[in-house]
Amino acid sequence: MQVSVETTNGLGRKMTVGLPADSIDGAVKERLQSLSKTAKINGFRAGKVPFQVVQKRFGPQVRSEVLGSLINSSFYDAVQKENLRPAGQPTIESGEDTPDNEESAFSFVATFEVFPEFDPVFNDAIKVEKPVTEVLQSDVDEMIESLRKQRMEYTTVERAAQDADQMIIDFLGRIDGEEFEGGAAEKAPLVLGSGSMIAGFEEQLMGLSAGDKKTITVTFPAEYQAAHLAGKDAEFDITVHEIKESKLPELDEEMIKTFGIEDGTLESLQADIRKNMERELLSKVDTEVKTQIMDGLLELNPIDVPTALVGEEIQRQREQLMQQMPAESDASFLGDELFKEQAERRVRLGLVVGEIVQKQELSPEATAVRSKVEQLAETYEDPQQVIDYYYSNNEMLKNVEALVLEEAVTAKVLEAATVTDKATTFQELMNPPKDDGSE
Repeated sequence: MQVSVETTNGLGRKMTVGLPADSIDGAVKERLQSLSKTAKINGFRAGKVPFQVVQKRFGPQVRSEVLGSLINSSFYDAVQKENLRPAGQPTIESGEDTPDNEESAFSFVATFEVFPEFDPVFNDAIKVEKPVTEVLQSDVDEMIESLRKQRMEYTTVERAAQDADQMIIDFLGRIDGEEFEGGAAEKAPLVLGSGSMIAGFEEQLMGLSAGDKKTITVTFPAEYQAAHLAGKDAEFDITVHEIKESKLPELDEEMIKTFGIEDGTLESLQADIRKNMERELLSKVDTEVKTQIMDGLLELNPIDVPTALVGEEIQRQREQLMQQMPAESDASFLGDELFKEQAERRVRLGLVVGEIVQKQELSPEATAVRSKVEQLAETYEDPQQVIDYYYSNNEMLKNVEALVLEEAVTAKVLEAATVTDKATTFQELMNPPKDDGSE
């Protein structure tokens, strides 16, 4: 077998493979001989058809089948011979018979991409700011207050609306005199001061009473998610049906038990909430550190990525998004460009992390995997049932092993990185301010 390889561009390779005549002829003859034992041709008994007749009748077909099989097997033999690692399936050009070549009776050309070859770089150039904070009693108290607000009770009152009241309203929106989709509702509940409507909407309803009607004017934000409404002025006709006064429920034994606290005491509720908040805090800190580590690895390892792998990742992301959409949704707008940037990032990170795993000889230690499974299971009502499920499902367990490996890479890179502590609060870390696009 003759093999020649040339680089087309970046990771692209063009490989020409020549197959020797004896291997082709031998394989064709062997298959024809096997076929002659079962071939049925008029005028001959089964198994008694002369080889020459079988060759004349089935020769071209058998040769085509043999060449297809040889192309497949010889491709993988050739890439091993040349120490190549193909990324994705190759494109095979039609083979050519080369009768004048004494060494090769047939040749084909395969074009494909290879995995990039590189030594992963990670050092103190990677800067990590590690959030340092703790859960304070005030944070626990604030969480309990938030839980109470989620169970806010509302009672109808005969007075003008004020902050924190719930209003039951009809509204009808227009832009340039035309109604627009999503701009109308009937008997919709709205809590004043909740910020659930665009800026200026709730403020203009203050002081209204049941039975009042009012037309208000607001402006949609320039960065509004619905592009056809962004930055436009709109009028809303408002009809008020009810005004309801808010009242926080008492944090008594009965209410505390609804949170799963069997003894119904405030001390037990606080301890349970603190435990959950500390778990969330640890997870958030790990995520913040990991994100900075991965960003640093991308910056230090600007490698090319195979387009075939990016394409596979794009398709994976598209399918995941489609699973979250209604069954009748039109997927025609989900073009590759929508996913390309994120797909390239994921593929590049996967390659870099994979090389670090290999070069550093990292492996998912059984004890670490068990610890991670137990960590994932502890938020469920029956942790042992969840643990048993993971260990009875190879695919789920492999996902955990991959997560453990990724954490091992993060730890290894963190040892080399420049790490500084960043003092913060629980609230700042868990609820960072949103970027509204303003300067």
